[in-house]
Amino acid sequence: MSQILTGSALSTEPIESTGSTDPAAPAALPALAQLLRSHRQVVVLTGAGISTASGIPDYRDDAGVRRGRLPIQGDEFRRSAAARQRYWARSMLGWPRLAQAAPNAAHRALAQLQQAGYLGAIVTQNVDGLHQQAGSGEVIELHGSIHAVRCLACASVYPRAQIQQELARCNPAFIHLQAAPLPDGDAQLEPEADAAFHVPDCPACGGVLQPDVVFFGDGVPAARSAQAEAAARACDAMLVVGSSLMVLSGFRLPRMVAEAGKPVAAINRGVTRADALLSLKIQADAEAVLPRLAALLGAPAA
Repeated sequence: MSQILTGSALSTEPIESTGSTDPAAPAALPALAQLLRSHRQVVVLTGAGISTASGIPDYRDDAGVRRGRLPIQGDEFRRSAAARQRYWARSMLGWPRLAQAAPNAAHRALAQLQQAGYLGAIVTQNVDGLHQQAGSGEVIELHGSIHAVRCLACASVYPRAQIQQELARCNPAFIHLQAAPLPDGDAQLEPEADAAFHVPDCPACGGVLQPDVVFFGDGVPAARSAQAEAAARACDAMLVVGSSLMVLSGFRLPRMVAEAGKPVAAINRGVTRADALLSLKIQADAEAVLPRLAALLGAPAA
């Protein structure tokens, strides 16, 4: 049975490193710290919940229910010019906010813990690159990176910033449009606005450009999947941070660890698909819990 620890049972106190009120029960932190002390190969799996404090919206509420409309599916993007038009119009407006996002206290604390030797690889379902910006090494980006764009014809890879310049050049009327941000660099845009949007082709061959991410409906590339599975097999414990694990590509990793008889802990505000598998769960914001955990373990600032 998992041990579920929340801030509701005990009094709260300020966290000096963030200046906020700690919503996690102080008694939970020694248990999690002991897990990291006693297991020297702890792999971390992170999801969208770790990046919300950096201003990046997530996909699901605390009950694990998806917010908003369904994202574009991978096969739809590749077969439909209209779908690509819709995607890139929204991405042109939404990506700058994501590109300007900075690591928050949770990202920095994981980097501290990793550099102090308490954590091994970080497997992330996020495409924002914030773990690397915070100083973490050995990051496996399960779903790719939103900051790169790949040509489906010639496989050329371009920085997303370069493609943003081309999008702006082709669509000057969109430069000053405002739109509400959505997850992973998407934005809320009225459907009729897509019709006027011009999608640039690959500068090298004229092929179709696609963000270098795993779209919904697509599978994780085999080599990357094998890398994540190898990390899960080699670990002696796993820590899940900010993920509901509703997507199978993420859920299968803690399931693999738990089935091998190894402990799985989680820090997540709401429910997770793996709740029945967890040996320890703290229902709280990662940016409140992880800095305190790093301080408890004496991990120096990254």
